[in-house]
Amino acid sequence: MSLNACAAIVERGDPHRFMAAMAAPVEARRVLFPLYAFNVEVSRAPWVTEEPMIAEMRLQWWRDALEEIASGGAVRRHEVTTPLTEVLDAEAASALDQVVAVRRWDIYKDPFEDAQHFVDYFRKGGAELMWQAARLLGAPDDMRLPVLNYGAAVSVSRYLAAVSALEESGRVPLINGTREGLVTLALNSAADAGSARNLRKRLPKLAHAALLEGWTAKPVLMQIASEPQRVADGTVGISQFRSKIRLLRWS
Repeated sequence: MSLNACAAIVERGDPHRFMAAMAAPVEARRVLFPLYAFNVEVSRAPWVTEEPMIAEMRLQWWRDALEEIASGGAVRRHEVTTPLTEVLDAEAASALDQVVAVRRWDIYKDPFEDAQHFVDYFRKGGAELMWQAARLLGAPDDMRLPVLNYGAAVSVSRYLAAVSALEESGRVPLINGTREGLVTLALNSAADAGSARNLRKRLPKLAHAALLEGWTAKPVLMQIASEPQRVADGTVGISQFRSKIRLLRWS
């Protein structure tokens, strides 16, 4: 029942990852759905209130829950924490703390501090989530860096599609929002997104499921590289038909 609750949360809050999880082997979903549901809960925490203190408290609640899981003691009851406890080890629980921590940026309307802060937002957020999913599904430790590189590129592709909405909400989402800056970011990220095939060769078969969420990353990034104005227009994305065909091929 808890796994079904997680799946429902992901279906409502992150349809993209829901499709990826449903395309994965059934045995991988017991890891993916709790992780993705956790990410939905964390990612929306800064947006459900206009009060920064309340948003901070919501994020801290999840950091405390992860600390409880990592320590091996009693864990607060929640429809997501219960299945999380069943799949996370202490290493994953500790690592996921930074997935929560980077979301503090979403609470406020300050720009990124510098280029490293911008990079960390992706590497310590979506990329770390992907790596922990892959590791829990059997990926060896020496694959951490290439999976993080790929995961960061996937996160960038989804983030650039949301830039227009972020700007409308009063955020300053980019370090360099010029045409040249967007093209460079998209091309650099597309190079890492293109590593998926090589990663699949080097990872255990079940761990491939952690990569599925990136099935649209490279074409989206290449689209932005050739038509960077789409970022400001809010028209980033490939057709549903092309998206479904790619996911079918990947899975």
